[in-house]
Amino acid sequence: MVADPMEILIYIIIGLLSGVVSGMGIGGGTILIPALSIFFGINQQTAQQINLMYFVPTAIVALITHSKQGNIEKDQLKPIIAYGLIGAAAGSYVALWMSSDILRKSFGFFLFAMGVYEFFRKEEKTERSRQNG
Repeated sequence: MVADPMEILIYIIIGLLSGVVSGMGIGGGTILIPALSIFFGINQQTAQQINLMYFVPTAIVALITHSKQGNIEKDQLKPIIAYGLIGAAAGSYVALWMSSDILRKSFGFFLFAMGVYEFFRKEEKTERSRQNG
């Protein structure tokens, strides 16, 4: 099946924006999930499943890049990974039982709340910025 050129362009833009955001460590799903729902009418569960498949290769690239730059706190990996796996399993089961509408609204509220938090958060000096400045 040949896709419409405009559809291909939208996929390219969504992929590039999601990739940039993923590479920054923010999470490409913040772009990818809403974009798939808005532009292609994909339900929330399917958009999240696509995001999970998208996440693996982009995370590997970002991990390699950040690791080469020394930006990974290796002593914190084990507990974060362990609890992240538990949370991912629990979240997957919850997402399967929720209606797409409630899941979409919950995700939108989460993104909004994180945006408000980041907007009003005071800048904190990190150890790295203290060393550089």
